[in-house]
Amino acid sequence: MPAKPSECPRCAHERIEQLFASPVLGVWDVLQCGRCLYTWRTSEPDRRSRRDAYPEAFRLTEAAIANAIEVPAIPPLTGHS
Repeated sequence: MPAKPSECPRCAHERIEQLFASPVLGVWDVLQCGRCLYTWRTSEPDRRSRRDAYPEAFRLTEAAIANAIEVPAIPPLTGHS
């Protein structure tokens, strides 16, 4: 399994938390950025898990996060399964 990254692929923040580990030890971990909340599995391709390969159009900066107008709300449940 790849080593835990030193920065978030999306915003380059250095605080990365492990949320979950795979039921089979060492297969994958779910990680989350402490600033932008980007979440990914360590088994995902480089374009989702490494800053240098993350698409530039989707990268965030600290300023962009601080100046965001709002965080989208989660819509209410519709009652359908």
